[in-house]
Amino acid sequence: MSVNEAQHLDRPTNRGRKAELFVIGAGSAGLTAAVEAGRLGFHAMVVEKNSRVGGLARTESYKDFLFDLGGHRFFTKLDWVDSWWRDMIGDAFLRRPRLSRIFYSGTFFSYPPSFFNAVSGLGPIEGLRIALSYLKAQIFPTRPVVTFENWVSNNFGKRLFSIFFESYTEKVWGISCKELRAEWAAQRIKNMSLKTILKSMLVSTRREVTSLIEEFEYPRQGPGMMWRAAAERVEVQGGQVFLQTELMRLAHAGGRVLHAEVRNGERVRSIKADAFISTLPLPELIAKLEPAPPADVLAAAAQLKFRDFLTVCLIVDTPFLFPDNWIYVHEPKVKVARIQNFKNWSPHMVPDQSKTSLGLEYFCSRSDAVWNAPDKELVKLATDELVTIGLVRDAATIVDGCVFRVANAYPVYDEEYADAVSTIRRYIETFENLRSAGRNGLHRYNNQDHSMLAGRLAARELLLFERADLWNLNTEEDYHERKVVLQDGVPRERRLDTASTAASERP
Repeated sequence: MSVNEAQHLDRPTNRGRKAELFVIGAGSAGLTAAVEAGRLGFHAMVVEKNSRVGGLARTESYKDFLFDLGGHRFFTKLDWVDSWWRDMIGDAFLRRPRLSRIFYSGTFFSYPPSFFNAVSGLGPIEGLRIALSYLKAQIFPTRPVVTFENWVSNNFGKRLFSIFFESYTEKVWGISCKELRAEWAAQRIKNMSLKTILKSMLVSTRREVTSLIEEFEYPRQGPGMMWRAAAERVEVQGGQVFLQTELMRLAHAGGRVLHAEVRNGERVRSIKADAFISTLPLPELIAKLEPAPPADVLAAAAQLKFRDFLTVCLIVDTPFLFPDNWIYVHEPKVKVARIQNFKNWSPHMVPDQSKTSLGLEYFCSRSDAVWNAPDKELVKLATDELVTIGLVRDAATIVDGCVFRVANAYPVYDEEYADAVSTIRRYIETFENLRSAGRNGLHRYNNQDHSMLAGRLAARELLLFERADLWNLNTEEDYHERKVVLQDGVPRERRLDTASTAASERP
């Protein structure tokens, strides 16, 4: 049965034998772990509560229009990830030019922010203020760097922070930039500053910053194409992928998980395995463990927060609207935070080339009015806001729309998260046959390739007893600057028993 269909647990589930690796979640981390297990000769079983594989990187469909939930560039400095991707979908990659801009105060600005572009858009007086603010930050930087505001102000100046970072960031996260931790900026816009941007415009350097990359690769039919191929590979290797199958509990005793109880429709079944990998959000994993964890672990799990988002997908009766892959909307008078133009990601996402498909992203929480609004109201809201911004002049050209919601899309880096994660980590590490991986499983804002690395290393740790520090992936300073050349799956000059498995290549 195709992994794109619901698979039912009343059919033979273990093909006559117990699963050696049981994976919860068919996203990038979970499927990479299952593929790695099969490659090593072990039997893997994957359960996914949704009807599609891919997790946060799945591709949704509406009337043959394809929608990428978030926009996923395929770019990596990990050689093995690049080879893995090509092994999965071969020549299905398209080479795409990157164009993203900021919409602010009725004007489009380049992103990453360009000093000269900002000056031309904001005027010479504001440009002078930006320059003086940046110089002040270089002479009198904030120390220590604790918050997102500290980090960005030090690297761009307080003036540019207030114009190009503050309103958008608070729209996305729903908390003040004084509450959001600096670790988020260090991961997502690391190695980028006004100095770096100016240098990139004036001189050629061998060092590239992720946010400055001008091209990327993209599967013809969106990121879900990659993860459907990965799920099919799991089954070809002798493993299994069950969709619409939810984990109910993980029974454990003596520092080992004994079995998983899962539900598919009305069918509930207990499945034994030798080893378990969870890509669930950490609070969900903690809630599924039986017996329940100690009180301090439960309290830590309750402290972790996530940001949800929804995409309002609109079909516009025009062949071209704007050249960008995506636009950041810093305009405070509208609620939309980012707009994806899927035709510019891949023309194969749009079945009718006389049309354009857009994804308007609204960041929210499940208790918010936006999340709970009827789809029809959200389509109208998105339509009105496109007209307000001026990207669409006539609302009548928007001929159809739909809504896709994504829960727990972004782990929040607030004041409490680090201590809470440490408490949960210490508890999970008491289980010899359980690992947590992926963006939500580590509560780290990882890209696809880092999530894949976590899944792969978790599988090897459990099945081959190699050691890896999964919790510290994507903390190194050089990751996005230099390629990581892996030998037998291990960073050169460092083995899996070292402190960091994602260290950069040493000269």
